Amino acid sequence: MITCTHDTAVVILSYNGRKWHDLFLPGIIAEAETGYDVIVVDNASTDDTLQYVQEQYPSVKTIQIAVNKGFAHGYAEALKLIQAKYYILLSADFEVSPGWYTPLLNAMQRYQGLAACQPKILYWRDKEYFEYAGAAGAFKDSLGYLFCRGRIFDTLEKDHGQYNDDIEVFWASGGCLMVRADLYHKVGGLDDELYAHMEEVDLCWRLKNAGYKIGYISGSTVYHVGGSVISYGSPQKLFYNFRNNLILLLKNERTSTLLWLFPVRFVLDGVAGAHYILKGQFRETYTIIRAHFSFYGKLGLWIKRRKAAKKLITHRDEGGLFPRSIVWNYFGLRKKTFDKLKWEPKRLS
Repeated sequence: MITCTHDTAVVILSYNGRKWHDLFLPGIIAEAETGYDVIVVDNASTDDTLQYVQEQYPSVKTIQIAVNKGFAHGYAEALKLIQAKYYILLSADFEVSPGWYTPLLNAMQRYQGLAACQPKILYWRDKEYFEYAGAAGAFKDSLGYLFCRGRIFDTLEKDHGQYNDDIEVFWASGGCLMVRADLYHKVGGLDDELYAHMEEVDLCWRLKNAGYKIGYISGSTVYHVGGSVISYGSPQKLFYNFRNNLILLLKNERTSTLLWLFPVRFVLDGVAGAHYILKGQFRETYTIIRAHFSFYGKLGLWIKRRKAAKKLITHRDEGGLFPRSIVWNYFGLRKKTFDKLKWEPKRLS
């Protein structure tokens, strides 16, 4: 068990991540004086990452996971061993900016009912643009599809200060997620069955169903390399996009909504598969089919997880719910950027 000397533990999950630690750990450690401990969790690396961190960065605490069972499992196991008031889950391929931590801490202390939050996330390779993993706050639409302000599907926006505010979101990026430790454990933590995608959305949804808020804090900025765990556009990414989204809905959505939403999503996933066939991308169609078989193959487990999540529901926080279809707005109405949606999320208060 690791007992932190500060209120906050910055927990970095690493798998063969030595090159990222070389680049980014010095900056993270330099900022630690502002009030956090740095913990690197080695997720059964096959190289010398753990030894390297221990030798080169003696101020960093370490945890070793014996068997790599995915991103969500690594974090879930590590956070059982860390005693702190707040956790910040920070992916190894993130660079922090000077002063990044204090605005997040201030937000957690200032905003009533705020369970978790994320900073502004920009693209490391071109720091003028938002990055896929969270951008300037993340939302869910009426059909259960996820999107971000500053990044809708494949359209990335340039950051020119248009999203310099503190708002309620539906979910905060797992790439840099600050969460109250007691609430994290209260709602059951990360679901390791999700493996490596959308596990933070599931956690945030359970927190919201328990009546808490999730926030985006623009005063803090970090930079994400992106695609170092699961490559963007890869079959693996596509598989988890389709399978895990169905899991999220079954675990957390209202029963009355699921009765009509699941048939609709089945049809829409079929349309997506047909679209790939027309483009000659047969592997992608097969991946969608495989995702559905994987989901229905463990239906009993997901129903069991739904029953457990349902026991935690108090009153559902509706912040960050986009009341229309983002798919129709983006592909049908050609509204490629957030401002074109003509919808304003709630300010944090």
